[in-house]
Amino acid sequence: MAADDKIIISGEAVIHPDDLEEAFIRSSGPGGQNVNKVATAVQLRFNTAGAEGLSERVRERVLKFAGQRATKDGVIVIEAGRFRTQEQNRADARARLTELVAKAAEPPPKPRRKTKPTKGSVERRLKQKAGRSTVKKMRGRVDND
Repeated sequence: MAADDKIIISGEAVIHPDDLEEAFIRSSGPGGQNVNKVATAVQLRFNTAGAEGLSERVRERVLKFAGQRATKDGVIVIEAGRFRTQEQNRADARARLTELVAKAAEPPPKPRRKTKPTKGSVERRLKQKAGRSTVKKMRGRVDND
């Protein structure tokens, strides 16, 4: 993916390359001595407050889903250091951001419709309760008349 390409997720969620800021940092994990001298991990920052491609609903939801990865200023920080090369980590960070925004851009679920029990099921339940009640009454003391 070229750095100039915008990521289109849905009609109300588009990530422009201007909204992304990448910084390369030293990574922990595999790499041997290379880890100590080469900055392969990427720290991707996405400014949701200044992002034009996000609708207000998606902006609020993406910050909610980001949780601790979001700062008070509305910047989402994603760190990717799973791989040994900058390019793979860059692609991983962008994929994770895209997945997060796509989840936030999903339409809200349909509201739940309340249902009533059928007349027959209500009658069966009451009949069963009455039957249990008589069984329990029969367990009481017996009067000798």
